[in-house]
Amino acid sequence: MSGLRANIQGEFEQRHLGMLSDYVTAIAWHDNGEFLAASSAAGEVMLWHVNQMFHETFLQKGNGQSVDCLANSRDGQFLAAAGQNGEVRIWRLHSGEPELLNILENGAWVDRMVWSPKRNLLAFSLGRTVQVWNADIGNIEATLNFDTSSVLDITWHPNGESLAVAGYQGVKIWMVTNWDDDPCLLPVDSASLVISWSPDGKYIASGNMDRTITVLEWNNPNPWVMPGFPGKIRRLAWSDTSSKSGAPILAVSSVEGIAVWEKQSHDWDARVLSRHEDVVQSIQFQPNTHLLASAGEDGKLCLWNKGKRLTQILDGANAGFSCLSWHPQGHQLAAGGNNGELIIWSKGTRGHGFGRA
Repeated sequence: MSGLRANIQGEFEQRHLGMLSDYVTAIAWHDNGEFLAASSAAGEVMLWHVNQMFHETFLQKGNGQSVDCLANSRDGQFLAAAGQNGEVRIWRLHSGEPELLNILENGAWVDRMVWSPKRNLLAFSLGRTVQVWNADIGNIEATLNFDTSSVLDITWHPNGESLAVAGYQGVKIWMVTNWDDDPCLLPVDSASLVISWSPDGKYIASGNMDRTITVLEWNNPNPWVMPGFPGKIRRLAWSDTSSKSGAPILAVSSVEGIAVWEKQSHDWDARVLSRHEDVVQSIQFQPNTHLLASAGEDGKLCLWNKGKRLTQILDGANAGFSCLSWHPQGHQLAAGGNNGELIIWSKGTRGHGFGRA
């Protein structure tokens, strides 16, 4: 315990505490870190102007219908929010007040949504399909049918040339150059719940219902399958820097446990990180480092140096944390709580008791 407290000095300190009226469902930093958006189970969407002493702006008041996903466009122009009522709302962000630009009306709950990293294309789930909306022309560019189940997750390749969609029995990958072509398939024995491309675009990982993860090296027909997790896979996170092997590090959460996988010459080796006492809800590597943050229902936000050693525990959400997100430059960390807390920590020069062992 005392060793952990000694390591807190010079680490992250609480800078701001905001409140939403209900469970924080999602948080998203603007690409330049100037804004932080957060949404709630009550239907609120709020924007914090970080460079203006955390000035708050309501983009949407609570309406009793959950907003479940937030996404910022690659060029920083647009913020999208969607959820229970089936609407996808898009605001234009600029130096003045944000402007509500479009409302896309849909007949299904939208719980997955992500912008292309290269173009202003917004992909979002609608039951068994994914729609791709082109913000530059204001129209739906493609409707992709997953067929075998509801869409469980979606993610763009880092080069923006393909879109991967997860669901029952695997991951389907469509090429942007011709949406009408048959997708490539990464088969899974059960259902793919969460998917993530490595930032270098070389690997795609699938977290599965049958307590396994599947990792495919792009253009290699033989994926790795890693079994033995205590429950279904909830979250995946890749580092954006490589380990000694030349491959990025993959973190995986299942129930209260976290496994960190590093590629060796021909296989992947894992180590288990144990400190959480309840379900881990969110994991993410700090940009340009191997510092891993994990947020849990136990009210602990843990920082793991090099994905190995616990160096700091942050708190402030007594009923548990629901989500977290690093600032694009990595010097700030935001997290949402089950009681509506929105907490921002900054890299400090001295410890002031914001962490605890």
